[in-house]
Amino acid sequence: MLFSRATTKGCHLANASLVTTRSFSSTRIQKADFTHAVIGAGAVGLAIAKRLQQVEGASVVLIEKHGIVGSETSSRNSEVIHAGLYYGHDSLKTKLCLQGKQMMYDYCSRNQISHMNCGKWVVAQDDSQMGELQKVHEFASSIGVPVRFISSEEAKRREPDVRAQAGALESPSTGIVDSHGFMQFMHGEFEELGGTTALASPVTRIQAPGPNNKDWRIWTAPPSASEPQPFSPSAAVPEVEGEDTSITAETIVNSAGLYACGINNMILPKERHRTPFYAKGTYFSYSKSMPKPKTLIYPAPVPGHGGLGTHLTLDMSGRVRFGPDVEWVDSPNDLAPSPNNKRFAAALEDIKSYLPGIDTEAVALDYAGIRPKLGKLGAVASGKGFQDFYIKMEKGYNGFVNLLGIESPGLTSSLAIAEEVYEILYKGGKASKSMGRQEEISEPGKEFGTGGVQESF
Repeated sequence: MLFSRATTKGCHLANASLVTTRSFSSTRIQKADFTHAVIGAGAVGLAIAKRLQQVEGASVVLIEKHGIVGSETSSRNSEVIHAGLYYGHDSLKTKLCLQGKQMMYDYCSRNQISHMNCGKWVVAQDDSQMGELQKVHEFASSIGVPVRFISSEEAKRREPDVRAQAGALESPSTGIVDSHGFMQFMHGEFEELGGTTALASPVTRIQAPGPNNKDWRIWTAPPSASEPQPFSPSAAVPEVEGEDTSITAETIVNSAGLYACGINNMILPKERHRTPFYAKGTYFSYSKSMPKPKTLIYPAPVPGHGGLGTHLTLDMSGRVRFGPDVEWVDSPNDLAPSPNNKRFAAALEDIKSYLPGIDTEAVALDYAGIRPKLGKLGAVASGKGFQDFYIKMEKGYNGFVNLLGIESPGLTSSLAIAEEVYEILYKGGKASKSMGRQEEISEPGKEFGTGGVQESF
């Protein structure tokens, strides 16, 4: 097989041989087309691909089913740089959010990517809600995240339009980022390092290494294939398309987001298959210029709730938006904002609880995003059944790093997640010094289960 490595803007795998920058060919001593294949080009996949391409001698292919990068969960969220207030002790979410927050601020400052350290208030209207804020304060203080209580009087002086009758908890390290600019910069950096992007290339089949082949083989559908189906990343391939397109790689990283369970199920035996859950969140625009707080406003967390309530966020232009709510849906393609009167009324009640002067007639449906979940689980530290990030080298499948349930704080954590994957591949195992074939990568012991909570995405 002749395969060329693209260092221009992304192309489909079937057309990659048209780019003649660096060629791979089958010889007596077989060599994989790439050292690493990363599936999924959202914020996390881009960060992983960029980090692995920085390794001397690495050749990384980033495979994306859409025609552009970052078009799903990574670009349909609140664009918040989370402080790490809600995820519990000893969870991977807490570890990577704290690391990723600082890494993102540094990366954005260094590369002039639009972002703002605007801070956040979590507001309470009664004693019960203040009790929840106290739990958040105790946890944040125990892990070194700066927070402080502000009185209702101070809150009124600083943000006169915001209601915080019982008080508020301020998180000064929370911020916002231009997620599109962040992803575009990472993509450009990845390709400048020599990485290959394969766009419009939905994965249809993956073959694990075997006795006669030490590499992973990945097949993708042609551009004319149909969209992947809800419970599988596979696309329907027209029979007339001819030979399947495939490449080989020494290692494979599943960062497919909404389709990560499908990739997982392509590789692992049936008893290790996963069922995806999709939490849709609808966001709401606000067309009036007032009220317009200068900080992010969140209601007090509710134990057992699937999100953190309908909160107020800002974009980089200062536009106010509200959301998300929580709606469990069956398809990752259900991205149209949901015109549900009951949920809309509930969202307005949430908003009016902390912003009573809002003109409800100026609130309208805006956009929606979907969070990839591993179950219908709660979103606060005092809730039950929380699922942490799942990031591990799968036992019995050497070279397969699996990322599941990468929802919020995935954007905030993306650069730290990339470092975690790098450490699994290079520090937890026996990577060769020359960065050629990794003959054996031992199980690194990085198995993370449950034990924390999630912020809204």
